[in-house]
Amino acid sequence: MNTPFEFPIRIYWEDTDAGGIVFYANYLKFFERARTEWLRSLGFGQQVLRDASGGMFVVSETAVKYHSPARLDDTLRVTAELQEAGRVSLTIAQRAYLHSPGQTDRLLAEGTIRIGWVDSQTLKPGRIPATVLEALK
Repeated sequence: MNTPFEFPIRIYWEDTDAGGIVFYANYLKFFERARTEWLRSLGFGQQVLRDASGGMFVVSETAVKYHSPARLDDTLRVTAELQEAGRVSLTIAQRAYLHSPGQTDRLLAEGTIRIGWVDSQTLKPGRIPATVLEALK
């Protein structure tokens, strides 16, 4: 596969829990942001894609493994990399690393996210537009 897409994330108060560490579910938000920006970098803004095609991606499955916590003011490097592409769904491998200049980035969380293509009105499955699949190659 190609080099993973990378997106920086800064940790704010709102991202942390009572223990001062990033709340586990927020990693899914970070992964979502990276996937959205990855698609945008390929020329596919989510709203434009929806308006033009009448369809959209929805998350159908997630699996996340947590390795180490992030804390307030940390900078993360979140990646997205196509793992598998089908006609109606994509599986994307994602990772969140603690980024510290001058040091080796430390893996915080990793997972896979499966997104499926649906009609935006009926939410019935459909085929991913050929232009999207071509751009992913």
